[in-house]
Formats: sequence, structure tokens, C-alpha cells
Amino acid sequence: MRQLLLGTALTLIASMGQATETLNVFTWDGYVHPDEVAAVNALLKEQGYDVEVKVIDTLAEGPEQMFDVLRSGTVDVSFLTLNYIQMEGLPFENLLQPINTASPRLGNVQALLPELSAIPMGMSDAGPLYLPFGGGSYGIWANDDVVTTHPTSVAELLKPEWKGRVSLTDGQVQPNVALALMAMGEAPFAVQDASGDRAKMAEMQKADGPLQTTLTALYDQVGFFWSAGPEFRDDLAFVASYGPGAAAHLATGGNWSIVNFAEGNTVWLDTINFSKKLEGPKLEAAEIFANYFIGKEVQERIVNGLGMVASSTLVEANPMLDENPEFFAEELFWPPYTKVANNVMNMLSKRASGAGS
Repeated sequence: MRQLLLGTALTLIASMGQATETLNVFTWDGYVHPDEVAAVNALLKEQGYDVEVKVIDTLAEGPEQMFDVLRSGTVDVSFLTLNYIQMEGLPFENLLQPINTASPRLGNVQALLPELSAIPMGMSDAGPLYLPFGGGSYGIWANDDVVTTHPTSVAELLKPEWKGRVSLTDGQVQPNVALALMAMGEAPFAVQDASGDRAKMAEMQKADGPLQTTLTALYDQVGFFWSAGPEFRDDLAFVASYGPGAAAHLATGGNWSIVNFAEGNTVWLDTINFSKKLEGPKLEAAEIFANYFIGKEVQERIVNGLGMVASSTLVEANPMLDENPEFFAEELFWPPYTKVANNVMNMLSKRASGAGS
């Protein structure tokens, strides 16, 4: 009898001590709001899941940083930029699992834009490694309090009067190299396009070559490199932004507007991804989380609050896509860079910033 009571007591203690499982989310600044986390946690509780969503403190910055965080094994759900997934040299796809888009917990998948739902660079043989969340462009914004006339070409950013008054990201060097290429009159992804041509790659990475010279000149114009934001400062004339940072700054009364260069702007798509280790109730909880974030309420917020392109047809309006149906043009869409292209761009960037030779 005493053994039975002891066994019952130990079982009760173990049950009481079992903590609620945590679904760790790794995301970009501004993508997941506390009230939305609370709403998903309420849904999980209502549906009997002993799982709680938590956004980790580390914010996403770029491919290398995101790969290191995912590889640590602490992340369950991530918001990867699509071209990262099959980026050579950073095997994100080995850390992710295919998403069952037919799951009964992913009903909002049916309303996703079809052109964003099965992009080859995010697919595996077993299905998609992503759900589209929202997109935008890496554009240059002008401080209209100090810039009277917008430049028409990226090359105009190199004018002497803008020295020290330009801001670029240091989280990702690839879009900065794309800007330098456009300033030269080249295609924004010319380094990637030359990946299989040794002679072209050798020419592009020359320390005294035109690309290095242009990128160094561009970096010499920079007064502030930003990582996870906020990127806008009133002492700057031009700031590179992915869009959400600009929308947040405008909401506080900032007088900035995007520069419409003749060369156009490169574009990106951010996605929702599931860790390979997710299974059982935690995987189901991840599906419920993702379904909420591709639903109407959140998708409306990223359009109206973050200035992004929604991935869902549930939104009332999708201004950037409505105005330009070719927004996600193939030639402007960030590609999954090869390892050699990434290495060359990182080397060029280090040289330009004075951190390499």
C-alpha cells in the first residue's frame, strides 16, 4: 500500500513539474507583435495544446547570422528570406522540414498568392520549405527635408555632396553590391550570374577592378551602417531600407520618400519556416502560428503598418503589387547566391569597408 501511495505521489509530482513546451520564434524586427503572440497562445490553449509561443530576443540580421542561430538548435519557427533557403555554403534546407500545406491547421494557405507559393528556390523534393509571409524591395529613401530633387540614377549617390550622408545595411552585403553594380550600369546580380565563369569572377574580384572601385566609393559615402534597425536618422540624406523600417519612421512623422531609380529596386520575399526537429503537438502548434500570420489580420498589418507586399489575397488592398503587377520580376528577385558569389561579395565588402585587403 505504501509503495502504491509513493508511486502515485511521484507520478503527481512529475506531472505537476512538467513545464509547458515553448515554441521559439526567430524573426525580423517588427514582424511579430506581442498582442499577436498572445492571440496565438490563446488559440493554442483553447485547442488543448500545452505549448506557448515565445519570440527569442535575437533579431534576424542576415544569412550568415540567421544560419548560425538556426544551427544552434534553439529555433522552432523562423522567418527566413526566401533566397537564403538554398543558398550555397549555408545549408538552411538541412535545418528545415517540408510544410504540409494540406494540413487542416493551415486553412489560410488557400488564399496565398499562387505566384509566391511554389517558387523553386524554396522547394524540396518533398514539398515547400516555406510559407510566403510578405515581401518588399531594398530601396533608397530620401530625407525630403534636405534633398530637394531625387536622383534618377544610383550613380548619383556617389556625388561629393552626399559624402557621409548615406546609410546602408551591414547585415547583408549582397544588396549593397547590387547597388554598386547598378551604379555601374550592370545587372544587380552580375556577380551571381558570373559564378560559373572563372575569368569573369577573377575580373570582378580584382582589388583595382571597377566593381571594387565603385563599391569602395559607395561605402565611402556611408555615414552609418545599420544592422537590425532603426536605420533612419535626421542627419542623413539617403537611407537604404527593406521597407518596414521606413514605414515605422514615417509613422512617427518622418519626412522621407522612396527614390525611384531608373535601374529599379531589387526585391525580396520573407517566409515562415519550420525546424526539422519539430514534431507532434509542437509541429501542430507551429502550423497554428503560421496560419495566423498568413491570415487577414496580420497580412493587413504588414501592408498598412510595415509598408510590405502581402502574400495573401485576403487583404483589402496590396498597393505595391496593385500598382506594379511585375513587382516580383525575375531579374530583380534576390537569387540563392552560390558560395563563390557570396565569398567574392563578402571580400569586396570587407575591402570597401577597410576591414580586408
